[in-house]
Amino acid sequence: MAKELFGTDGIRGVAGQYPLDAATIQAVGVALGRIMRDMSGGTEVVLGIDTRESGPWIAAHLAGGLLAERVRLRYAGVVTTPGVAYLARTGPFAAGVVISASHNPYQDNGIKIFDHSGYKLADRLEHRLEEMVFELLAQGIALSPAQLVEDPSLDEQYLEFLLSTFPGTLDGLHLVVDCANGAASRLAPELFRRLGARIRPIHCSPDGRNINLNCGALYLESLQAAVAEYGADLGLALDGDADRAIFVSRRGKVIDGDGVLLLAARFLLEKGELGGPEGRPTVVSTVMSNLGLERALARLGIAMPRTAVGDKYVLEEMLRLGAVLGGEQSGHVIFLNWATTGDGLLTALRVLEVMRATGKDPEALTEDLVRYPQRLVNVRVRERRPLEELPEVQQAVTAATEAFGASGRILVRYSGTELLARVMIEGPDETLVQEHAERIAAAFERTIGATAGLSQASAIS
Repeated sequence: MAKELFGTDGIRGVAGQYPLDAATIQAVGVALGRIMRDMSGGTEVVLGIDTRESGPWIAAHLAGGLLAERVRLRYAGVVTTPGVAYLARTGPFAAGVVISASHNPYQDNGIKIFDHSGYKLADRLEHRLEEMVFELLAQGIALSPAQLVEDPSLDEQYLEFLLSTFPGTLDGLHLVVDCANGAASRLAPELFRRLGARIRPIHCSPDGRNINLNCGALYLESLQAAVAEYGADLGLALDGDADRAIFVSRRGKVIDGDGVLLLAARFLLEKGELGGPEGRPTVVSTVMSNLGLERALARLGIAMPRTAVGDKYVLEEMLRLGAVLGGEQSGHVIFLNWATTGDGLLTALRVLEVMRATGKDPEALTEDLVRYPQRLVNVRVRERRPLEELPEVQQAVTAATEAFGASGRILVRYSGTELLARVMIEGPDETLVQEHAERIAAAFERTIGATAGLSQASAIS
């Protein structure tokens, strides 16, 4: 059976609409309760939310379903996604559930589930859970939202873990931290203050509707301005659930996930701690990582296998190869010696550790990362039709492939979390890159586009 609820990052949609209507949410809770015996660690679940206004009522309905199956529940309140993964892995929990839509706007929300090991729910369990949810909905389900009482000690446990991973202090360092009005709005400033840094927090005042709104990891302009205004040593931007991190140097340069992978890989390699198959140092990334990263790592003797987009797939390949470092250009970076998922705060601590150890800032640490011009265009679509059913799109892709030959990369795919077609082209000629990316995007727009023009275009060069 094809998955109908789970995308590449859990269940996601518009809050209040299927699959995030009250009945389906409660059915997910019931179904999860019924398969708890497939997970080690008992019959207790840790539950957390980000700062969206829909979070509390979604959590209440999901908790109602769990409690109906006599599952014990501890509610962390507002907590980061990696925080829930950590708690699931280290506490007496069979599973951890976080209500979040990550970098999406406030109208969206989602349900992410981790098993006792701290890994995202396995595909076979997702399939089983979905089948049970559909059966429950067909039978009809009584709504019984739970009254939840927050346990603040859970967030503190995660904070103490983060502090324990950093050697020394951050005394004398000036940081600007953009929390995207999201889950880390309290936690991030507190973490860096306890380590001794001087903090200038921005976008740390969530109101339920301003999460990711022109701030955070997708909108860096205000962070760049703040770093310049306050003369900070580094700027950090998180997203709504703080599982990704993007950095801004004191001179305003953006260091994304590719840059973090390079500086971290070099540091771990020099320490003899970068794992890989048959003794070959390896960093796992995705098809979205710039060709410049692959070549910079190759000069260091480091292999870079690519996976499909999604930190779940990066993690699977890391485990298969025995790699300890992997991630995405978007800022999801997995340091497997410390965590089982992308963690923006943990990533920031690792970057700061390298800065302290080398005496260099991230701009200097990534100066050998020569990026190929890259153009990414996102087109909002009505449906995710198979590409082979879209001849106009196929013709545009073929034309681009012939134009670049072996000197470029062309990636056309659908988002796993939104109704978007994503077009990415990379090559040595920036004009040609832009021209073909826009041609393919225009073909999508004419065939299955949801709007009259291109939407959400961004460029990296």
